Amino acid sequence: MGEKEGMGERSLQKKQFILEKAREVFVEKGFRSVTMKDIVDACEISRGGLYLYFSSPEEIFLEVLAAESEEADDVFAESVGEDAAAAEILALFLKEQKKEILGSKKTLTAATYEYAFANPKNMLLKKRFSAGVTMLEKLIRMGTQSEEFYDVDARIAAKNIMYVLEGLKIASVTMGVSGETIDNELYMIMQGLVIEE
Repeated sequence: MGEKEGMGERSLQKKQFILEKAREVFVEKGFRSVTMKDIVDACEISRGGLYLYFSSPEEIFLEVLAAESEEADDVFAESVGEDAAAAEILALFLKEQKKEILGSKKTLTAATYEYAFANPKNMLLKKRFSAGVTMLEKLIRMGTQSEEFYDVDARIAAKNIMYVLEGLKIASVTMGVSGETIDNELYMIMQGLVIEE
């Protein structure tokens, strides 16, 4: 019996509520300083009520990240039409990344990096990075075949884009980044790939 089959609708709603409140706590406090008590207080439930669903802040955090990643993928997939050109898809992807970078104070970016540094054996960031590279590599190959993009090494170009985006995310959390700076970096990505007509 799957988790969702074994859990009633009310239990699923309670679990979702806990994840939403926990996300707010992680955004505000980061990862390392969050305790189960912080989440209990945010949810206004008993400690036992929380332990029915989760056993640690790490377990909650990983589930919050998974849900957020799934939601972002869904939003991106919904935004891309079936007949969208590779350059349009890339521009939309970069636009979404800019929103995330500019909104880094309200995202899980800082908590995610804290988690990664505190748990170096967990391959969370590496998996996320690799998934981004794979997606971009396919997109770049598609753009090259449709002659929208220059003939470049798709894997190297995809990694380069991901390194730029990760660097911007770290910079946004540690020292702040302006919208103009992000636009300049994203423009350089597009200029290096998209063939001007």
